[in-house]
Amino acid sequence: MYNAMPPSAEFSAEHEAFRATVKRFVDQELMPHIDSWDEAETFPRELYRKAADIGLLGLGFPEEFGGIPGDAFHELAMHEELTRCASGGLLASLFSHTIGAPPIVAGGSEELKARLLPAILSGEKISALAITEPSGGSDVANLSTRAVRDGDHYIVNGSKTFITSGMRADLITVAVRTGGVGAGGVSALLVEGDTPGLARTPLKKMGWWCSDTAQLHFENCRIPAANLLGRENGGFEIIMRNFNHERLMLAMQAYGFARVCLDEASTWAMERRTFGQRLVAHQAVRHKLVAMATRIEATRAMLEDLARRGAQGQIPVAQVCMAKNFAAQTMQFCADQAVQILGGMGFMRGTKSERIYREVKVYMIGGGAEEILNDLAARQLGWK
Repeated sequence: MYNAMPPSAEFSAEHEAFRATVKRFVDQELMPHIDSWDEAETFPRELYRKAADIGLLGLGFPEEFGGIPGDAFHELAMHEELTRCASGGLLASLFSHTIGAPPIVAGGSEELKARLLPAILSGEKISALAITEPSGGSDVANLSTRAVRDGDHYIVNGSKTFITSGMRADLITVAVRTGGVGAGGVSALLVEGDTPGLARTPLKKMGWWCSDTAQLHFENCRIPAANLLGRENGGFEIIMRNFNHERLMLAMQAYGFARVCLDEASTWAMERRTFGQRLVAHQAVRHKLVAMATRIEATRAMLEDLARRGAQGQIPVAQVCMAKNFAAQTMQFCADQAVQILGGMGFMRGTKSERIYREVKVYMIGGGAEEILNDLAARQLGWK
């Protein structure tokens, strides 16, 4: 087992108590089942309620709607524990509301928030976000799904793809074009899952097997105008604000999965014997472990720095982009090295590193591809 440096002093007793709650949840509710869920490419819907009962779904959301107070250090502690299950797919779907529901908080009417948020945060309803389209990924400003005002409704036509929780989501926050070209013509609408004209197609993936991912098709879907989030043609700002938090969460998960790879590899190296001695006795193997640990410690330092900045009210967009990319690269490096150290076992289903190895690429693409985030960071830093 990897002996990391002690947690930051900024993890208070409250943070550690929350961590202990999450740890019990992982040990009791996730670890015994995660391999079978991944092979079955699903997990029980009841898990949403169980996660909600201990405050995982409500963390950071407004208390009046069922949320609980929390900061980025709560989120970091939570992800350090949740990632021990070694399934990004589980976390993607179980927490799809963390990208689907914030636009409701930011732009929904009081009636809409009071009606929908308690159901989401209690695990009764599943929330998803639909932005990416078949014709384009990270270029949100040029999306083509259109919503045309018709009295007290919008008529929505178009398609979305790669939508996490897309098959079973009850509530879908959808980016649509209500105006002209570019970011100034984008709006956000809340589409309910049983809306006539909404069709869903499941998608098969390299990894994240137990995450339900779908392509959505909207054909003359009538959406109440009351479901507009924010002002018409003002959705781009809400969506961009949402991305910052999503990228930070992805970075925390990638960091956590890198730790899992190091733990599995170091345990294997301590126990496996080759040529009459433990695998860890070979200098080449020890150096691989140290290289993994070095990247993990650097990633953790970046995340803790961002958590501190967040507590001070800062929104360091460039640093969030850099942290997300760096964390994904750390995950990629550690997954590769862990599979190499495990040898043949690293290629076998059932090892954590094998599953994480298959899931690396989505962390380098999701929430904004690496190249897009590098360019965004460059512009934020004045290099344009």
